[in-house]
Amino acid sequence: MKIRCEKKDLQIAVNNVSRAAPSKSPIPALEGILFEANRDGLKLTAYDTRIGIYTTLDCSVLEGGCIVIPARFLGELVRRLPDGMVSIEADESFATTIRCGKSEFHVMGLDPESFPELNVVDAVQNIGIPENILKNMINQTIFSVSTSESRPLYMGVLFEVGNSDLTLVAVDGYRLAKRSEQMENANMNPCTFVIPGASLSEVERLCSADKTDEVMIALGDKHASFEIGNTVLITRRLEGEFMNYRKSIPSTFRYEIIVERDELIRVIDRISLVIKDKQTSPVKMVVEQGELQFYCTTPFGHAEDSCLCEGSGDGMRIGFNDRYFMDALKAASDEKVRVSMNTPSAPIVIEGAEGSSYLYMVLPVRLRDND
Repeated sequence: MKIRCEKKDLQIAVNNVSRAAPSKSPIPALEGILFEANRDGLKLTAYDTRIGIYTTLDCSVLEGGCIVIPARFLGELVRRLPDGMVSIEADESFATTIRCGKSEFHVMGLDPESFPELNVVDAVQNIGIPENILKNMINQTIFSVSTSESRPLYMGVLFEVGNSDLTLVAVDGYRLAKRSEQMENANMNPCTFVIPGASLSEVERLCSADKTDEVMIALGDKHASFEIGNTVLITRRLEGEFMNYRKSIPSTFRYEIIVERDELIRVIDRISLVIKDKQTSPVKMVVEQGELQFYCTTPFGHAEDSCLCEGSGDGMRIGFNDRYFMDALKAASDEKVRVSMNTPSAPIVIEGAEGSSYLYMVLPVRLRDND
């Protein structure tokens, strides 16, 4: 194999796929990036048996062939190379030479035959959604994905495809995040499927917040693929029946409070300074007429603060986990949010004040009589 390509193009390609290469694997080839060069160009692939990422780039293929190069070494090398044309040449014994400017490196590659074959998604259904919107949808839900391996299904995000809309839902037992969007380009019957949160984190990283190019999502029996420009991510689906999240969201509320999102974030951020990492002390919120009052007492200290609001809660006291509440507020995208409640033991629901495509639900923390 012998190729020549621009350093910046190679660096982008290596960065895009290398996240799928495990740092340690019983199969040494999986710790590398598979290079496949032919007359159509160069294809780079990384795979950890759960997530596979491949990308293509234009380059001068002087001689076709395949080689596996250790991903960590290659990423560090390409980053440090000077700008200009990079030449990569590998012989039949997998000895590899990498040149750029006056820099020259000789390393041993790995046999491409030992690189496992990437799963193929034989999809007959697909949907298209702009990069920036998909990135936003993932960002506004993924923080609620469960980290508990005892409930593996909830370590993923539910994709709910309707006739003309797409909804993403994540739950972890203490909170729920939901984000919906209308779709214009869909070739998929109404259905639901669950994608691992780890895979979606990589999809979000690959998507650009500024691009409106469509990401094509293809659905197979056990896998799904996300095509983002020249890069494709293939991931397994999580199997099982996701919770009926609609039944868990209250349909009516006794109290609805409108509050400035940024001000509420600042107040809770200040209050949480007395909460240390291993403490589970809740923040107490008292909903008065036109004002939200906050209190928190921990072994470290006591804090009080407040902010103005529209509406009243008749002095209702409710406790919550500061981090869960903050995550929801930071993911919200409106200047003002509506905080809806029923009782101190019922979920808190956060939405945009004027209606929005997102909804967050946080379960309260039971307060003791002396709190």
